[in-house]
Amino acid sequence: MSLKKKIENKLNEALKAKDKNTYPTLRLIVSAIKDAEIAGRSKGQKEIKDSDITSLLKKMIKQRNESCEVYEKAGRSELLESEKKEIEVINNFLPKQLSEGETKKICQDTIKLTGASSMKDMGKIMGVLKSQHAETLDFSKVSKILKELLSS
Repeated sequence: MSLKKKIENKLNEALKAKDKNTYPTLRLIVSAIKDAEIAGRSKGQKEIKDSDITSLLKKMIKQRNESCEVYEKAGRSELLESEKKEIEVINNFLPKQLSEGETKKICQDTIKLTGASSMKDMGKIMGVLKSQHAETLDFSKVSKILKELLSS
């Protein structure tokens, strides 16, 4: 079953169960997928791929994380909680992200593999990581870890 179908099925289940915490977020996801499909049609794509949906979901999480930071600084706890719930719902459809320790190990191995020695090599390392671990790494964490490893 495609990721799009899983999301649509989950939306139908949430609507039937009248789960007010879940279905608004699922509607946002379905809407974003439809927007991406419409944009893809102009480029000649017939259907959206699961990898495109995954990228879309990661983008949505990034937006919500940025909103969380703003709400936290502004002291808006009710909006912060709402964003965190949305992040939880969206995360259910993403592949499991690696822990910080696992991410650090992969970064260290990639640095050795590429022979990187300074911040100038960060782009090369990121390219290798994206080609091999695009689905399982959180690249905001990767960036911090690489900066720490390359500057020491």
